[in-house]
Amino acid sequence: MSKDRPPNGPVKHARVARLKKLLLREPANIEQLVDLLRAAQRRHLIDTDALAMLEGVLQVDEMQVRDIMIPRSQVVFLERDASQDVLVRTIVESGHSRFPVIGDSRDEVVGVLLAKDMLPYTSGSGEERLNVRDILRPAVFVPESKRLNVLLKEFRSSRNHMAIVVDEYGGVAGMVTIEDVLEQIVGEIEDEHDVEEDYAIRRHSEVHYTIKALTPIDDFNEYFGTQFSDEEFDTIGGLVVHQIGHLPKRGERAVIENLLFKVLRADNRRVHMLQLTVLPRPVENRQDAQGTLL
Repeated sequence: MSKDRPPNGPVKHARVARLKKLLLREPANIEQLVDLLRAAQRRHLIDTDALAMLEGVLQVDEMQVRDIMIPRSQVVFLERDASQDVLVRTIVESGHSRFPVIGDSRDEVVGVLLAKDMLPYTSGSGEERLNVRDILRPAVFVPESKRLNVLLKEFRSSRNHMAIVVDEYGGVAGMVTIEDVLEQIVGEIEDEHDVEEDYAIRRHSEVHYTIKALTPIDDFNEYFGTQFSDEEFDTIGGLVVHQIGHLPKRGERAVIENLLFKVLRADNRRVHMLQLTVLPRPVENRQDAQGTLL
């Protein structure tokens, strides 16, 4: 049996030695280092996933919070003075675990509410009524310009998982989580609330759908009865990216004809998942014989 066992040890050491030899060429900048890593992948010294993570580490070192933050318009805020029923309903519908809580405006973040801290008040006994001020956690604020590698160190040392992003004037620009940072290194991290991807198009109602960005335009046209051209783009994601004009972040939107596309999942390489809302078509103005609008 020992003769049939593959020589994993010697092979592994040989690969490490070749990789070390390759890296001893002392790259002069990040671009040359990336080229060396890609050359190592082509020689099968590292696999594709390892290369992607190494490139992600290098990118995180150069990226800022503004590059990955969830924009203010897409943040689910809770109001400090909202009723308990409204708070619970918002938490359940969003599926998130942490929420910025605001006072009189979205620029006044007074703390962070963890969904688990609401559990004692949802038992239905009615003995305890919620005063949200009593269970708020302190909010952490970071500037848009903070580098991601520094933010990740702060998240690890403080054990915070979320920070409020502020602009140069002190206004709330958005929020960022430790998951957002880690996804730049390891790729998209799915949880139980993320959309399943074992389908191309999923119908939620007559006007709401989730769609994989790699869905071929031909398939999209057949499903929705549209007539989008596939001469320039093969996938619906490519069409949406072209409409937006740049590689979009999560939450960005594009309207094509009467279809509203919202980016649900994307990384710094490509779009993964889209939300589609079918908008009502405008009613054309019609006139009778006397010129009166009908």
